[in-house]
Amino acid sequence: MRKTKLQVEHIYEFDLLGIMAPLKDYKMAWSVNNSLSINMVRSEDFTLKFLNQPRLVISRFILEKEHGYIQLLKNRSFSDSGQTLYLVPELKVMDYFLLMQDFTHETDLPDCISQLSKSNYIQNVVKIDVNKLKSKENLLTY
Repeated sequence: MRKTKLQVEHIYEFDLLGIMAPLKDYKMAWSVNNSLSINMVRSEDFTLKFLNQPRLVISRFILEKEHGYIQLLKNRSFSDSGQTLYLVPELKVMDYFLLMQDFTHETDLPDCISQLSKSNYIQNVVKIDVNKLKSKENLLTY
């Protein structure tokens, strides 16, 4: 019997910022909201199920815009057995990811990085090239 494989090409139409800040998720969302003068709200946890591995439950906060969104995702999760799991395993040093999709181009990314860097709670903010990540599919939360 002949097998056919379905190959799907995803389009990553968002900017990705990696944030290093050892904070609880609600405190991190508060800090980002204050720094960027936005109002992200807690959304349902994002769950990834893998074959032969524990599921990954990621807390997230989101601000839906008319033509895009801003989404804060926690990189670290803990399994029921206490094992540490990561949304993007190759970037374990990042505590959070800020996904910014804006089709109107109103969002000024360098200004956002500058504003976030001024926060006393955030240690570092870096722009990440999504296309260079091996586990970039994990960032697709739709």
